[in-house]
Amino acid sequence: MKKPDPAYLEKASRLRKVDIERLLSRARKKLMRRIEDQTMSVEEVAAIQLEIEDEELAEWRERWAEIQAKAKAK
Repeated sequence: MKKPDPAYLEKASRLRKVDIERLLSRARKKLMRRIEDQTMSVEEVAAIQLEIEDEELAEWRERWAEIQAKAKAK
């Protein structure tokens, strides 16, 4: 598993405890196991989850833009 990007690590460190809990509730089992095994800190796992969600959101926005462009072409 990769190490978190420093920018996302900074974002994760500024999150409130409640927001970190919500973020971790959406994390994959593999990431949560890193916390349990103490190979990564909670902030590092939260940073990786933030990065994953940002990538997924960017992909979704691209697909949505394509769908809208096709709809306008009709």
